[in-house]
Amino acid sequence: MAKQSSKERVKAAAEAAGLAIEIVQMQESTRTAEEAAAACGCQIGQIVKSLIFAKGEGEAFVLLLIAGDRQADLVAAQQQIGSQLQRADPKAVRAKTGFAIGGVAPLGHNCPVEVFMDPALLQYPVVWAAAGAPNAVFSVAPQALQDAVGAQLLHASPVAATGD
Repeated sequence: MAKQSSKERVKAAAEAAGLAIEIVQMQESTRTAEEAAAACGCQIGQIVKSLIFAKGEGEAFVLLLIAGDRQADLVAAQQQIGSQLQRADPKAVRAKTGFAIGGVAPLGHNCPVEVFMDPALLQYPVVWAAAGAPNAVFSVAPQALQDAVGAQLLHASPVAATGD
């Protein structure tokens, strides 16, 4: 059997979770929330930032799905999760999840990942998430995404970005 690309893994995982998504390959980069919003023609808050962290001293990963116009409140997240969160090593992320930083999708990981979601994403009818590559995205109803990935809502809403 041929090895699946990251985008094919995302599509297959979405289908397995009952999500009918269309992966869109953008001409422009969607690596940052600002770039993604411009490419998708949406508000920055509709972009799902997939922030991956190493849990404690172990090798388990935690994925925080944060609205593009917000920053993760790591202190509150650590309290809710019950563990220290460290920025995950990009090489370890790629080796274990199958995704490179900048293209980490909310689903389709090669390893188990605990997922937490910013409740601010639920205010939108549609959000846009990475689809396994730095310029590939998909749109989805945020509640459907939460259900598909089994995300727990973060208790404390992440901090609104300042300045932009």
